[in-house]
Amino acid sequence: MRLIVYTLSTHAAIDAIPAVDWDRLVDPETPFLRHAFLAAMEHHGCLGEALGWVPHHLALRDAAGTLVAAAPCYLKFNSYGEFVFDWAWADAYHRHGLAYYPKLVVASPYTPATGPRLLTADTPRRAEYARALADGAVRVAEQLGLSSLHWLFTAPAEAELLAGRGLLRRLGCQFHWTNPGYRSFDDFLATFTAEKRKKVRRERRRVQEAGIGIRRVPGDEVSEAQWATFHRLYRDTFDKRGGIPTLTLPFFQELGQTMGHNLLLVFAEQGHSIVAAAFNLVGERSLFGRHWGCFADFHSLHFEACYYQGLEYCIDAGLTRFEPGAQGEHKVSRGFLPTPTWSAHWIADPRFREAIARFLTEETQGMNAYHESMHGHSPYREPPAVANLALSGLD
Repeated sequence: MRLIVYTLSTHAAIDAIPAVDWDRLVDPETPFLRHAFLAAMEHHGCLGEALGWVPHHLALRDAAGTLVAAAPCYLKFNSYGEFVFDWAWADAYHRHGLAYYPKLVVASPYTPATGPRLLTADTPRRAEYARALADGAVRVAEQLGLSSLHWLFTAPAEAELLAGRGLLRRLGCQFHWTNPGYRSFDDFLATFTAEKRKKVRRERRRVQEAGIGIRRVPGDEVSEAQWATFHRLYRDTFDKRGGIPTLTLPFFQELGQTMGHNLLLVFAEQGHSIVAAAFNLVGERSLFGRHWGCFADFHSLHFEACYYQGLEYCIDAGLTRFEPGAQGEHKVSRGFLPTPTWSAHWIADPRFREAIARFLTEETQGMNAYHESMHGHSPYREPPAVANLALSGLD
């Protein structure tokens, strides 16, 4: 049997890896993993040690030097912008006089969207590449003397692979929508109970009664003035909530230039003024809701701009899935159902690994109950089946 030798390297900038090589490994369903998306963050001050994200990308090459696998990887100096919460783990390390940070994280920064993190060439050796990359990532964490390595929002099959290589698997929950082939928004609403259908129509009507018009604009058609207004709205949302608006205006402007066809902005206008906006990423089959802002409070406008417009867009464009962002139980009554999300964790210290494993066992039981409970609030006349979590060994 011929022995295949791979070389794993780390890179402090995504631009050290040719975009054409990186994007050859990226599923067109996941625009948030494209070279242009990750590069724009590095180009325009969205990352760095002060913000907790230092690029440390992984690249696996075969004996001929061809890039066969890669992962968007970062040294993390805090847990901000990850959406898989491990603050309690960090606190436990601190209380025992140990350093939890820096750690190693494989993720798309500030983007809680599910998709492949083990980026591999589409060949019969794909599983082999994935295993080599997964094992190599652990070796990198060990060589750096880090507390842990975390793969966030992985595809389900990857969670299986990583668990099979000794990582701890973690179950989460988001609220997603799937499209079985609706012909129109009214066709979609016809599947709701009368009460829930009436509520959605009332919310949409209140936006119209406020004199607000809605426009959906592809990213490559957004003007400089519109980008500037959107960014003010984006910053205002974080200012109101006490968060950090890490994404800069030049970042969004560069995305408009380099991958505008993967962007969709929803603008709400009253008169000739933009009063609110929502930012979405568009994959081959899915829509990903990301950011929102509003200059004033308007009844139901958030639901219209962030949910109903996205749903209509998906139906019109024939997209099959809509991920409107992390958390938000209010999404259930508007057609978004509980959906499992996955992460995988390597913990260096065997004592903490054992303690975290026990915690995850209990957390998984609670999360399964939560999934089932949220399904009980479905607005649909025919309740959809509860997601089969047994496929991931966590039933």
